[in-house]
Amino acid sequence: MKLTLGFSPCPNDTFIFDALIHHKIDTEGLEFEVTYDDVETLNQKALKGQLDITKLSFHAFAYVANQYALLDAGSALGFGVGPLLISHKHTSEALEELLRSGTSELKVGIPGKYTTANFLLGIAFPQLKHKQEMVFSEIESALLEDQIDLGLIIHENRFTYQDKGLTKIVDLGDYWEKLTGCAIPLGGIVINRNLDREVQLKVNRLIRQSVEFAFAHPKSGIDFIREHAQAMDEAVMYKHIELYVNKYSINLGEEGRKAVDTLFTLAQERNIIPAIKENLYL
Repeated sequence: MKLTLGFSPCPNDTFIFDALIHHKIDTEGLEFEVTYDDVETLNQKALKGQLDITKLSFHAFAYVANQYALLDAGSALGFGVGPLLISHKHTSEALEELLRSGTSELKVGIPGKYTTANFLLGIAFPQLKHKQEMVFSEIESALLEDQIDLGLIIHENRFTYQDKGLTKIVDLGDYWEKLTGCAIPLGGIVINRNLDREVQLKVNRLIRQSVEFAFAHPKSGIDFIREHAQAMDEAVMYKHIELYVNKYSINLGEEGRKAVDTLFTLAQERNIIPAIKENLYL
């Protein structure tokens, strides 16, 4: 049986899925047709129901929970891994002053409307309404070229922005942790509810085994990871993996589910996402 599978070319995803798609584990008769896209493209594909299995932002999941169920394996949650709001011209003190004065004309580059990063930005700074969607990897350049005033960065850009002379305004992951005490839910792996229950459970089991294989053989997928990370330094690649792949990637568990539930509860209370009637989980 062949299933369509979408995930990002970022090191955390290629690390997780390497063993699965390259048959380093027994895939129990399943084959996977893989597409690699940035997180917002994956979100948009999920909204259209284009893939059987896909990585997506938890924010986007709120809009497709009727069609997709969240797997226990493969998610990206953690502490100290949240998106950063950065600037080229402004400091955190200057931004606070602008916001206190009622000024909200600042242009913010965001990695996508349905990203969890944008959800957190909306909670922390509801005054920032002028948002420009762009590919996450282009935000730093847009700041340096004064196309935007603030940038919301995710993934490996967390490790590179300072080298380009950019300044952190606020760590939205830290904001979330202080607000809730939970790990921040960034992205999850979902599966189409129309697939047979047996297939859904098998996919969840295989992704868990793929993560476990990656932890047991961390260098096994280095060529695959490097190929998709392009020019990224190997040390940065593994720093990225260390931040985003952890115990929650093997199994959400009670703590992981609590974090996801808290995210959705807060979002619904603030009318950021619609009410959800379905059970979120597999």
